[in-house]
Amino acid sequence: MDSSGGSLEPRQRAGETEKMTVNVGVVDLGQVDLLVQEGFYSNRSDLVRTALRNQLALHADLLKQTVARRTLTVGLRHFSRAELERAVVVGQRLQIEVVGLARIADDVSAELALAAIESVTVLGAFQASAAVRRALSGRIR
Repeated sequence: MDSSGGSLEPRQRAGETEKMTVNVGVVDLGQVDLLVQEGFYSNRSDLVRTALRNQLALHADLLKQTVARRTLTVGLRHFSRAELERAVVVGQRLQIEVVGLARIADDVSAELALAAIESVTVLGAFQASAAVRRALSGRIR
């Protein structure tokens, strides 16, 4: 839980997941399949998700401290055209830092993105039009 009483781990909504590929040895894979066969998990993905959540829970305090120290946004952060236009008007350059999903609206032009965004650091997924991605390519870390 964070200081506001919310959870550090935002709930996923349908369609807000990303695929992750994991390479494992054949013995480990066989053991996973055995646990699935014996009914401990419904499928391989279920085991991997459970293991991932357990590891994240184990490191929850460290994650909270890091998020607070680095002033990261956790979860979904959507940047609208209006928000980016306001940043340009007031002479602000955004430093986007998100753990989760950062999304730039489809109606944002490459020129506006360049004028409003100084840098993009996303640990998770970054969604933007192809033109905006190309324009920001040198600013994405």
